Amino acid sequence: MTRLAPDQEWWTAEEIAAAALPDMPGTKRGVNLHIDANDWRSQAAFARRRAGKGGGWEYSWRLLPARARRKLLSDVAPPRAAGPRSRDEVWAWYEKLPASVQQKAQDRLTVIQEVEALERADGKHAAIAAIAAARVIGARTIWGWFALIEGVRADDRLPYLAPRNRAAEQRGSKPKDCDPEFFDLIKSDYLRSGPHGFTDSYRLAVGVAEKRGLAILPERTMRRRLDAAVSRPMQVLAREGIDALKRMYPVQVRDKTALGAMEAVNADFHKFDVFVRWPSAPGEKPQILRPQLVAFQDIHSGRILSWRVDVSANSTAVLLAAGDMISTWGIPEHVLLDNGREFAAKSITGGASTRYRFKVKEDDIPGLFTQLGCAIHWATPYSGQSKTIERAWLDLSRTVPGDPRLAGAWTGRSVDSQPEDYGSRAVDLDLFLTVVAEKIEEHNTRQGRRSEVAFGRSFAEVFDESYAQRPIKKATEAQRRFWLMGAEGVRADTNTGAVWFQRNEFWADWMHEIAGERVVIRFDPAAFWDGIHVYSADNRYLGHAPVRQKAGFFDMDEARTHTRARAAWIKAERERLAAHRRLSALELGQAIEGIAAPAPAPVEAKVVRPTFGKPAAKAKGARATQPAGVSAEELSRAQDRVVADLAARRAPKPAEETDRERFRRALQIENALKAGEAVTPEQQRWASMFLASPPGKAERQLWDQFGNEIFG
Repeated sequence: MTRLAPDQEWWTAEEIAAAALPDMPGTKRGVNLHIDANDWRSQAAFARRRAGKGGGWEYSWRLLPARARRKLLSDVAPPRAAGPRSRDEVWAWYEKLPASVQQKAQDRLTVIQEVEALERADGKHAAIAAIAAARVIGARTIWGWFALIEGVRADDRLPYLAPRNRAAEQRGSKPKDCDPEFFDLIKSDYLRSGPHGFTDSYRLAVGVAEKRGLAILPERTMRRRLDAAVSRPMQVLAREGIDALKRMYPVQVRDKTALGAMEAVNADFHKFDVFVRWPSAPGEKPQILRPQLVAFQDIHSGRILSWRVDVSANSTAVLLAAGDMISTWGIPEHVLLDNGREFAAKSITGGASTRYRFKVKEDDIPGLFTQLGCAIHWATPYSGQSKTIERAWLDLSRTVPGDPRLAGAWTGRSVDSQPEDYGSRAVDLDLFLTVVAEKIEEHNTRQGRRSEVAFGRSFAEVFDESYAQRPIKKATEAQRRFWLMGAEGVRADTNTGAVWFQRNEFWADWMHEIAGERVVIRFDPAAFWDGIHVYSADNRYLGHAPVRQKAGFFDMDEARTHTRARAAWIKAERERLAAHRRLSALELGQAIEGIAAPAPAPVEAKVVRPTFGKPAAKAKGARATQPAGVSAEELSRAQDRVVADLAARRAPKPAEETDRERFRRALQIENALKAGEAVTPEQQRWASMFLASPPGKAERQLWDQFGNEIFG
C-alpha cells in the first residue's frame, strides 16, 4: 500500500487503487469503472484534468465514500498516545504541558470552532476549504483535527487537540543522581529549628559524604530537589514552629457589606504605654500604672460605641462598657468577645453554650448577653486577625501616647524601646481620660476611611446611615438591670431572708418569704450601698432590698484592691517565714539526732515534813474531815475567813451588759458610719454581728416601732 502525503487533496485512479481504501476497488480499472458509474467527472469542483506529463484525470478525496475518507484521515492523524483515558487523567496530562503546547491546542480549537460556525450555512466541506484557504492550512490537516475529537465532549476537546509528541517521555540519558543517604543528611539537618541556612546544611552533608564515599550533587540542584520533595509549609513548620505556620494561612476577609449597624459587635482590652497616676485614699501613696481600656466596636462600620478605663482587665469594666453601649445604641445580635477570663465571667456570658472557662454549673445565673438573647462568639486565642478592633488599637496606640499633653509619660512599646525621658512623668487620670475621649471621637469621625463600606467617609457616618435604616432592639427598664447591676447567686438567711454580700447586709420586710432560698441579686457594681435587686432562681423579679449594714466594701474595685493587698501581704509573710525557717523538719530532725542530753535522774527529797502527836485511828471506809483537836465549828469559821479574804482580793466583776445596752452601742456605731465618722473595723464587725443575731433583731423591731423611748 502506497502511503501518501498528509495534505494531498487530489488523487489519480492509480493512487486510489494503491491506497486500498474501504468500499473502493483495488485495481486501476475497477476504480475507473466506479468513477464512470458515479459520474465523478461531471462535478467540476472535485474533478479536473491532470497538469503535466501524461495528462489524465485526478479527483478530490471528498468524492470518496465515507469509510474511505475516514481511512485517509486516520492515516494522516497523529496517533493517540496510549495511557490514561479518563477525563481527570487527560486533563491532568494537559495541565502539565508547556504553555506553548497548550497554545497550539487552543489555536486548533479556534479553527474547529470557526469551521463549525460556517458549516451551518455552507456545509462542512465548503467551510473547511474556506477556513483552510483563509488561514493557509491544509484542508486535510483540519479534517485530521476533527478526527482527533470524534466522540469527545465539546468541553473536553483541548487535551485531545494538543500535539501528542509531548505525551511520550523525553529520550536521552538519565540524569545523574545522588546517594539517598546524602539527601537524607541535608533534610535532617535543614528541617530543624535553628538559625542555620540551607548552605550550612549542604556543607555539613558534603563533609559526611566525603568520609563515607557518597555520591553528591551541586547545592542548587539539591535545593531544587528539597523544594520539590518538601512543601514550603512543611519547611516553615519544621524550622519556625506552629505559630509561623498559622501566619502562612490567608487571613479571613470578612464581608462587612452583608452586615448592618449593631448587627455584630466585638470587644477587647488594650493596655496603654502611658504612666497614669491613679487616685488614692487620703494618706496613701498614689498608684502609678499603665491603664487598660475596654471598648465595644461595631463590626460593620468600625465605630467605637462605648469604652471604659480601669487599672486592669476585669469583668466589672466589661459590664459597665456593655451597659453604656446597650443604653445608648441598643442590643446587638451577635457579640464577638476575646477569649479572656474577664469576658468569660458569669456576669457577662454565664449560661452560654460555648463558654468553656470556669466551672460550669446547672444553677449558674445567666450572664448579661445571654439574658439579652445575643449570639456569643469567641475569638481565636492569640490571634489578633480574628478581632477587627485590633485595627483600632493600632490607631489609638499612636494617637493617645503621642498627644503633647502626655509628653514624658510614654513608656515605649517594649523594654528595648524605652524613650530617653522614660519615667520622668506620670499624668493624672482625669487628663488621661480627656485625651482618650478626644482621640476616640477623632477616630470615629476621621474622613477618608478606605474600607469596603466607607468609600472615603468616616466610621461615624457609615454607622449613622445604617443605624437609621435598621430595626434596632432597645432595652426595657427591666433589662437595664442586667447591665447596670452585677449578678451573683447567693442564699438568703434561713431566719430573716436577709442577703449578705461583700460583708454588707441587705434586707427588706418582704424578704421573709425567701428565707433559706437561693436567689439572684443584681446591683450597681460601683456602689453596693445603693441597694440590690433580688430575683428568684428562675429569674422572676422579687423586689428591691436596701442596705442595712454597711460593714463591707462599697464597690467592687475596693473589694478587689483589698483582696490583692491581703494576698500580697500573706505572700510576703510566708516569704519572711521561709527565710527564717531554712531547715525543713526532716533536716532539723537529722541534725539533732544523737545529740540530745540524757534525762536527769529524779531528785531525792531531803526534807521530810514532821508529824506531831499520835494520829487518830481511822474508821474503816471513813475519811478524816478535820484536824485532831479542832472542832467542826472552828474549822468552818476558819474556811469562811479564807474565802472572804480571797473574794476581797479578786477584782470586782462589772455588771453584765444587757441586750438593750448592746443595741444602743451598735446603733451608735451605725449612726457614726452614716455620718462618716471614724469607726474601727472591729467595731463595725461587732455591730453587724450583734444586729444580725436574734436579740439584735428583736431590739431593732422594738426600736423601729417605739424609737428612743425603749431606752427610758
